[in-house]
Amino acid sequence: MREVVSTQGALPGGVGEPLAAFRTFASDLAVRDSQDLMAYPFFSLGKSRRVQPIDYRVGPVSVRVEGTLEHGLATIWDADVLIWAASQIVEARDAGIPTSRRLATTPYEILTFTGRGTSSRDYQRLRAALDRLQSTSIATSIRQVRERRLHRFSWINEWTERADGEGRPLGLELILPDWFYAGLIDASFVLTLDAAYFGLTGGIERWLYRLVRKHAGRQIAGWQFDFRHLYRKSGSIARFSDFALDLRRIAERQSLPGYRLAISRAYPRDETLFFYPLPIVAHPHGRRPRSPCE
Repeated sequence: MREVVSTQGALPGGVGEPLAAFRTFASDLAVRDSQDLMAYPFFSLGKSRRVQPIDYRVGPVSVRVEGTLEHGLATIWDADVLIWAASQIVEARDAGIPTSRRLATTPYEILTFTGRGTSSRDYQRLRAALDRLQSTSIATSIRQVRERRLHRFSWINEWTERADGEGRPLGLELILPDWFYAGLIDASFVLTLDAAYFGLTGGIERWLYRLVRKHAGRQIAGWQFDFRHLYRKSGSIARFSDFALDLRRIAERQSLPGYRLAISRAYPRDETLFFYPLPIVAHPHGRRPRSPCE
C-alpha cells in the first residue's frame, strides 16, 4: 500500500503563511530543464485536447497524469513554461540569489524566452497553457521510491494576472509545486538544453530531443533505444505504426539540435534508434538567441 501525499496549494511554515515572491530575470538565460521531466511521460504530445490519462509503470517507478474534460492534459508545448521557470530558478541558485516557488514575472518575459510572439493571440495561448498546467494532476513515485508513497501535485498550484483598464496584461504570478521546485534546487536533477529546442514544432520531436539529451548527454558512444521501448516511454496515444513513422522522419531530417540519429533494422521488423552527440559549435550554454525586438 502506498501513501499518497498531496502538495496542492501547500505552503511552507504553516497554513496561511505567504510565500515571498521571487522576481524573475528579464535578461538572456541558459535554458534548463528537469531531468525527471525529460525522462518520463508527463505531457500530451499532441496539440488537440487529450483527456485519456497517461499511466506509466516500470518497476518501482510510476507516473499517472490526469486532465480535466474542460482543459485536457498539459502538452509538451505547455511545458515550455516550466522550462522557463527552471531556467530562472537555476540561474538564481547558481548566483546565490534566494528563490521561491512563487514567481513574479510578465507574460512578455515568458513568451520571448520561449521563442513565441507577443500578439494578443500569443497571450491568450499562454493563458490557456497556464490553465492546463494548473488543472493537470500528477501522481508519481519518482524521488519517493524508498518511502513507497506517491507524490500528487499539479504543475502550477495557482496563478494570477494583473491587467490595465483595457485588459492588457501587466504582470503575472505563479506558484510551483514542491516536487518540481525541489528538483531544481538540487543541481544533479537539472540539465541544459540547446535554445534551438524551442524551434522544434513536432510533439514527438520535442519529446525525443529531451529524452536524447537526458540519456546521451555528451557521451561519445551515444545511447540507443528500440522503437517499442521509446513508444512505451513516450506515453503517446498514436498507433505504434504512426509513432514509428514519426521517428523515421525525424531521423531522416536530423532535426534534433546537437545530436545525430541513426536507425538499425533487424529481421523481421525490429528497429532501434541510435543517437550520438555532435561537436558543440554554437550556444554552448544553451542560451536563448536575443529577439530582434529586444
